[in-house]
Amino acid sequence: MKRSSRVILALDEVREERAVHVAEQVADVVDAIKINWPLVLASSPDMITRLSRLGPVICDFKVADIPNTVSLIVSQAVKRGADGVIVHGFTGSDSVKAAVQAAEGRQIFVVTEMSHPGGREFTAPAAESLAMMAVECGASGIIAPATRPERVAAMRKLVGDMLILSPGVGAQGGSAAEALRMGADYVIVGRSIYGAEDPRDAALKVAREARGAMGA
Repeated sequence: MKRSSRVILALDEVREERAVHVAEQVADVVDAIKINWPLVLASSPDMITRLSRLGPVICDFKVADIPNTVSLIVSQAVKRGADGVIVHGFTGSDSVKAAVQAAEGRQIFVVTEMSHPGGREFTAPAAESLAMMAVECGASGIIAPATRPERVAAMRKLVGDMLILSPGVGAQGGSAAEALRMGADYVIVGRSIYGAEDPRDAALKVAREARGAMGA
């Protein structure tokens, strides 16, 4: 992915044409579009291909299964044009390695700690171990919460130059500027953009905040 705006759109819209309309409006502003199960289930897996024509697509499927099933899911996402897939790490190193292998050079991102309050209960205590496993398994990056920027800083110390994507900016209360200053490479923003009256303007505002944080 390019590092222009440092913003990734979480396109959790379930109305197919609305989703495409928003994507078209912001494709030249954001660095990637992240889609999740709601949009894919409301449309079809072909939505991955459709959006990939506009720019990089990350499938946030949070894959959590045995290695064979992980491999099948990742390979299908990549086949349809995904540039990256998000997987859970708690399933163990064999499942993460299967994801990396199935990605065939595309990016695999491992969840270390989730951004909602419940993320403190089970993912947070294991976050450091999950981050180190991601490094050891050859993943491209990790997911660390913008809602708790101190955790982004802690993960950065552990993973070195590995990519860090930080969700939770906007509606969940996270700050794009703070997450980037703490070491995130990209911030993930959803409702604040796709739910806005003018998604493009909303995306540009976040991009300006991000550039300010990076001194650009």
